[in-house]
Amino acid sequence: MNRHPMFTPQQLLSFVAVCETASFTRAAERVHLSQSTVSQQVRRLEEMVGKALLSRSSHQVQITEEGEKLLGYARRIITLNGEAHDVLSDKWRDGVLRLGVPEDFAAPTAGLLANFSREHPHLRLDVMSGMQVELRRAWQREELDIMLIKQLHGERPLAARPEPLLWLDSAAHPCFEQAPVPLVMFPQQGLYREEMCQTLDALGRSWRISYSSASLVALAAASAQGLGLTLLPASCRLPQHRVLDHQHGLPEINTFELALFCRHPDDALQRQLATALVEFGQLNWQ
Repeated sequence: MNRHPMFTPQQLLSFVAVCETASFTRAAERVHLSQSTVSQQVRRLEEMVGKALLSRSSHQVQITEEGEKLLGYARRIITLNGEAHDVLSDKWRDGVLRLGVPEDFAAPTAGLLANFSREHPHLRLDVMSGMQVELRRAWQREELDIMLIKQLHGERPLAARPEPLLWLDSAAHPCFEQAPVPLVMFPQQGLYREEMCQTLDALGRSWRISYSSASLVALAAASAQGLGLTLLPASCRLPQHRVLDHQHGLPEINTFELALFCRHPDDALQRQLATALVEFGQLNWQ
């Protein structure tokens, strides 16, 4: 149990008003109380702390050293009290917007989200980034309001565009000619794994997983440095990569798309952010 005396918000408001106006009369006008009431509240504070907070004379009111210590705390308590009220009132009506994006979109969309936040200063953005399977599970559990996801063509999204993929190998340390072919890929249930394995099986090529990571950036870097062949979005191609295609017996993979889902597209906030993401990702409304 808290055994410390509890300062009331009105006591602190009166005390701060006296400190800032250097006058009980002007302080009373500011807090809309009588001068005697303000004086009583300040005196009660002094009794609670056992120290003089103000030095009074017939001509002026000055804050004491102990009063200066309390003044900072008083202002912070008053501010926190106001914030608590605002959070629970209609002033914070925008609430929370929950967004899920692929890992490689988390940093690039930061500027877009910052602009959106400035337009809605009372809105909290909860952003989740990760693998496709993680985003999909969160969406199914209704933990996301908007989801930007890479997926096989299938469920109809609000907007989408094709996601071209490239077979990428290291130019300096090629891996495709090795036997078995080392592969760089996402962990189990990650994107592009099945396509890679089935393609090499169809070619009669033996393969092994040489590097696995949930990070798209890490996969691109690993393949570029010679850790193995990979299949990634064209946007992940690095200068150190060489691109393999049908001349190497590798087919074009065009069955994936970047898709946007919105739980309540008629909601003004969700629609506004979804529209911004559609423009950012150069998606097409479906």
